[in-house]
Amino acid sequence: MFSNIGPVQLLIVLVIVLAIFGTKRLRTLGSDLGSAVKGFRSAVNDADEKTEQLSESSEDADFDSTPAEDARKEKDA
Repeated sequence: MFSNIGPVQLLIVLVIVLAIFGTKRLRTLGSDLGSAVKGFRSAVNDADEKTEQLSESSEDADFDSTPAEDARKEKDA
């Protein structure tokens, strides 16, 4: 479908887009998009750091004895 599009056609599309929107509007659109991507990346990095902190601080449960076994041992003693 897009295999017939060459550099000349892309240049024509770029000129049409510039004529419709103007350079100032495209510049603000680009900066808004860049800041949105930057915010998304920082949110993902913060979530990864919190996940790592939670996995490092959590300890596995100790299943060597249950509360019922502890009560039985106290009762027998």
